[in-house]
This record gives sequence, structure tokens and C-alpha cells, in this order.
Amino acid sequence: MTRIVARPNQLDLDSPGRRDYWVALEHDSIWGDHLIPLTVWVGPNAEPGKGLVSFGSNHGNEYEGPVVLKNLLSEIRLEDVQGRIIFIPVLNPSAFRAGTRESTPDDRVNLNRAFVPGAGETPALSGITHRIAAFVRNMIWPRVHIVIDLHSGGTVARFSLCANYHPVDDPVLAKKIEETARWFGTPSLMVYQNVTPGLLPSEAERLGKITVGTELGWGCAVNAEGVRYGRQGVLAALINNGLLKGEISPIAHHAAGTQRKIEMVDRECFTVAPFDGHYECVLECGTEVKRGDIVGYLHDFDHIDMPPWPARAGVDGVVLAQAWVAPIPRGQHCVVVGRVRK
Repeated sequence: MTRIVARPNQLDLDSPGRRDYWVALEHDSIWGDHLIPLTVWVGPNAEPGKGLVSFGSNHGNEYEGPVVLKNLLSEIRLEDVQGRIIFIPVLNPSAFRAGTRESTPDDRVNLNRAFVPGAGETPALSGITHRIAAFVRNMIWPRVHIVIDLHSGGTVARFSLCANYHPVDDPVLAKKIEETARWFGTPSLMVYQNVTPGLLPSEAERLGKITVGTELGWGCAVNAEGVRYGRQGVLAALINNGLLKGEISPIAHHAAGTQRKIEMVDRECFTVAPFDGHYECVLECGTEVKRGDIVGYLHDFDHIDMPPWPARAGVDGVVLAQAWVAPIPRGQHCVVVGRVRK
């Protein structure tokens, strides 16, 4: 199978068939290009503005998403495709090649904070990361109504594996988003605050798209259970929305009816490290806690005789996330507890 190197304006995302591209965006330093893998299938029932896009490696050290989408590239048959499907297994090649959260070798920008006004269009926001955001805005958003952004915790946090989304005002869209998230089968559905600037999912939601993210692992490894959930969620979104032929049944916690919808939409849910230190986990993610329960300890080894600082739950609920690597900086959210909602 030939993968064609093409500039964004050379892509064909609308004609029937399957096409495999390396999308070439000018490199920030070497005389060359960043190459973004993109595969598009267009079936006989494709409609303008309708389709699904799924991204992996928005952050470069989160690997379940790239593995899920790479595997599906060889599983999806063109004869089964009904609508438009776009897979981008590695959205940020700079970060992915470096194995870092941000585009460390180039502009050091976090792609999931780069969807800001003027990205890729003004001189101050012209690095590769903002130009990737501009590419998504110009070429992808006009052609899809479903967005699946596959994330993991990387080195920042371990999670109760989850599909996640923001609260949205439109009740019809909110229902579609939650239904899409449930099909991943994860133990948790994370409903999270929407105040962080520049998020890819936030922009997709504002445009009225069915938008679901995930946290499918942590520690820069590949979590087998997370890969299973990711594959299930992407295929379910395709089949349930008529973009791909086939049948699919619920799995895991979706099938068992044991998924917990957990909200972390206010500051009380976040416990902040008050000093640089080393984090010790006491309770695992997914544990039910009461406000004030100790979830972990923060140690200061520069003051070896000082008792560890207890990182306590800020609300009644479930431990959704906590620091993964032991050394963490002052100000990091070392514990996140979400409230359980029906």
C-alpha cells in the first residue's frame, strides 16, 4: 500500500475510496517536513460535513491511541465503509518522535493547548504545533461531525481508565456524547471542567460535534485493557452512526451496567501539591473515598525529618486520577477525586 506525501491542499478527503497520506507540514528547524500519517475512507453514503475523525498522539508520550488506530488501519475493509472515516494515528509527530508531552524538539508547545485564536496564522503562533491546529481546523473540522481524541496519562497521571467529555448546553448533543462515551466500556465516564484554554475537544464541542476523549493508560507504556477499550469505542462510534457496516455489542463495564459517571468540574475536586516533592500513592484509582480521606503522601527529602504531607480527597467520590511519577512540582494536581453522578 502506497502512502503519498502531500501538502494539506493536495489531500483528497471527499472522493470515494481509500487513500493513505503523509501530510507534510514545513519543519521548524531542518530543511524538510513533519510527516503526519492520515488515512481516509469515503463510502457511498458519505455526506458533506459528516464523518468521524479519530486522533492518536495529541500528546507524544501517550501510546494506546496510536496503537488502536494503527491496528484498525488493517482491519477496516473499504467494502464495509458507508460514510467518511479519517484516522490520524500520530497527530503530533514532533512530540511523538521525542516521546514527550509537548513538541519538545521544536516549539515546545502542548498541542492540546494550541487551539487558540490565530493558531498557525499569526507570526507569534506560527510554530509547528499551532500549524497542526490550523490544519485540523481547515481540513478536518469541515468534514466530520464525530471526534474521538484518544489520550492516556503519560507521565502526568495515572487514571481510572475512562472515556471523557465536557458538559455541553445542548441536551441533544449531550445525550449523543454520553452514549458514544459509554460504548468504550471503561469503568469510568469522566465529566471534566471546561476552563482550560486551547483544548482540541473544547473546540470540537463548540462546533457542535459529538466529541469524546479518553484516558486509556499511563506511564508511557501500552495498556492492553486500554487498547481494548479504545478499539471498542472507535468501532462502536463508526457502526452506531452508520459510517461502517457491522454489528457490535457492549463490553466490560458497559455490558455489566457498572460504569460510574464521575464529575470533576469544580476546584474542590483537585488537590494541589504545596511544594516540590515525591508522591507516594496510598489508595488506587477507582477507590471510593470521603472528603478528607488520605489518598497519598508528599515527601520532602530535602527536609528528611519532616513528616510527609497528606494528600486528601477534597470531596466525597471516587479517586479518578493521581500523580504517576514520584517527583512532582509544586502546583501539580497530585490527587483528583470526582463526584459520582447518575
